[in-house]
Formats: sequence, C-alpha cells, structure tokens
Amino acid sequence: MNIEDITAICQSLPKVTQDVKWGHDLVFSIGGKMFCVVGLDEDPTSASFKVTDEEFEEVSNWPGFKPAPYVAKYKWVFIDDISKMNKSKWEQFINQSYGLVKAKLPPKIIKQLEL
Repeated sequence: MNIEDITAICQSLPKVTQDVKWGHDLVFSIGGKMFCVVGLDEDPTSASFKVTDEEFEEVSNWPGFKPAPYVAKYKWVFIDDISKMNKSKWEQFINQSYGLVKAKLPPKIIKQLEL
C-alpha cells in the first residue's frame, strides 16, 4: 500500500474532500470532519483513522499500531507504516472510519451533502 492507494480508496467514497493540514498531513474528510490522515513527509508513511469503541484497544495493540496522538480519546489509531496492512484491510478500515464520522454529522450537513 502507498499514499496513492489510500487516496483512491478514500476518493471512491461519496462527498469526500481532501486537503493538506499542518503542512505535512493529507487529510480526507466528510462534511468537514476528518476520517483518515496520512503523513506526507514520513518514511515509512504513517496514517491514522477512527475505529469502533469495541475495536480500539485491540487494534491499538497490533504490531505497528498505537492510539493516535491528540485524537485517541475519539477512538483513532495510528499505524507507523501503511504497508503493514493489505488493501482489503485498508478498504475495511477506511470505509468503517468514513461511516463512523458520517454518522456523527449534524442533520443539516447531511442534507447539504445530499447523503
């Protein structure tokens, strides 16, 4: 997996926007809320995404994973090398993160986005 693969997965989801925040992070959002963040200037490339409350402890303890700095309280995890997960796992986690974030959007935003 590389940044282009993750970008393709994220951009395949409805109404996704992307931008660079903090000068070095590629951020994918729905309704202005982040669901996936990829480090642009790191080698190996790292990323963060949201998981379910039930998965948080387990995934945080997988090799190469830890609670994501600054956003762990919202059940985000950090992977230190995006190549440690295969494409199907990335698709699963990105789709899930997107869904979790989308579910918390205010009704007004959901209506504006026609979701």
